[in-house]
Amino acid sequence: MDRDFAELKSLIGEIADLTAVSSLLEWDQQVYLPPGAEETRAQQLETLAALRHAKSTSARLGKLIDRLSAAGYDPDSDEAAILRRLSRDFERQRKMPRRLVAALSRAAAHGQFAWMRARKATDFTLFQPALERLIALKREYAGLFQPPSRIYDALLDDFEEGMTAAELDRIFGPLRREQSRLVRAIVARGPVDDSFLRNGRFHASGQLAFARETVKRIGYDFNRGRIDLSTHPFTTEFGANDVRITTNVRPGLPLSCLLSTIHECGHALYGQGIDPAYARTPLADGASFGFHESQSRLWENQVAHSAEFWQFFYPRFQRRFSGALGGVTFERFLQAVNKVECSLIRTEADEATYNLHIMLRYELEKGVFDETFRVADLRDLWNAKMVEYLGIEPPDDARGVLQDIHWATGEFGYFPTYALGNLIAAQIWAKANAELPQLGMEIANGRFTQLLGFLRENIHRFGAKYTPAQLLERCTGSARIDSKCYLDYLRSRYRL
Repeated sequence: MDRDFAELKSLIGEIADLTAVSSLLEWDQQVYLPPGAEETRAQQLETLAALRHAKSTSARLGKLIDRLSAAGYDPDSDEAAILRRLSRDFERQRKMPRRLVAALSRAAAHGQFAWMRARKATDFTLFQPALERLIALKREYAGLFQPPSRIYDALLDDFEEGMTAAELDRIFGPLRREQSRLVRAIVARGPVDDSFLRNGRFHASGQLAFARETVKRIGYDFNRGRIDLSTHPFTTEFGANDVRITTNVRPGLPLSCLLSTIHECGHALYGQGIDPAYARTPLADGASFGFHESQSRLWENQVAHSAEFWQFFYPRFQRRFSGALGGVTFERFLQAVNKVECSLIRTEADEATYNLHIMLRYELEKGVFDETFRVADLRDLWNAKMVEYLGIEPPDDARGVLQDIHWATGEFGYFPTYALGNLIAAQIWAKANAELPQLGMEIANGRFTQLLGFLRENIHRFGAKYTPAQLLERCTGSARIDSKCYLDYLRSRYRL
């Protein structure tokens, strides 16, 4: 068995290496790739996808999985966890024809370039053909695992193991009603003046420098990572020793850069904290996308919007941008940081309205895959739902249906994990505060080792060893995602 497991780890290590190389090419595609290299990059990614698929479905790998799965490993052992993840992935990959693997890779590469062109021109119709192609291929993919009536469930399961549309409806239905009520109550208090954050006097280099200093203090290891610029901020893991962040700088919106970087830092801390023994195995990953989002949202919201966080950082932020903030008191600044306003852009939405953006996207995705409406309807439906959910209508496609990259990469089923991440983050935050009574004081003094240590011990180090439900129960005592902790947190934050 030891010899067989060593061979298995060698095989899956090669698959992990190919995945890392593909991820590196995709990272480069969004950061540095020249426009004329579109077709070349698509071919490269297609070749790597085919190689990865061939190795992931080889007869030898299948035999090793079957033989070792029958060996009787302790259910809580790393070996058993690797085999559980491998068995699940092997069955999914085995059902996919090589033609479909190559077609999806090529369509995703072309989809990103089409999205960038359409977004620049603020014209959804330029993206529509690529999106229709991606949806058709993803429907074919999902049909390999689910009957037509449950196509969307197969896509959800790629990002959040075991999640279904029925379960999301159970969670989101009451959440949307209560969160909408909370938003109305907060907005009814009257406007908050944040004009001093929108005067354009926050130079780009200073924003980026401050963001770098902040995430370094939080715990991001620059010896094993870096920060670059991209249209849409994201984090990519090529292994625990190479976890990269991208961010976006907008001179007139300084908190956008800082909070986006802290958000991505949350993802990166998770990646850098996984047990090194899991390198080049399926366990060198997060438990789920919802869990990954819980880490980014916890740092962005529970930490970086708190009074304690700004007690330490505001004097430094004020000194760096003294021309814009010299006369702004701490209390006025904190009010602006936590301003609630129905806005167009998801990544800039406040934490009270953010989930409404996600639930809007979920309804659209589900409707497209249920064939309730057509891709051609998406722009008008998006605008109508923005009015229904948030009371505002996008003035153009770039600030509407084209604002996110996820559909361009074929990541249907991803958006709900952002809202699930918010709910999980609130449950984790409640547990952390119960176990670390000095946590607020530590943050107010610019010390984050207690919180990071709690997350490392209870979440990060386990990687993908446990299912999302198992990890949530280990960390919080409950395996069920619900909105109570999150809604309680919002009521406390906004004194409702």
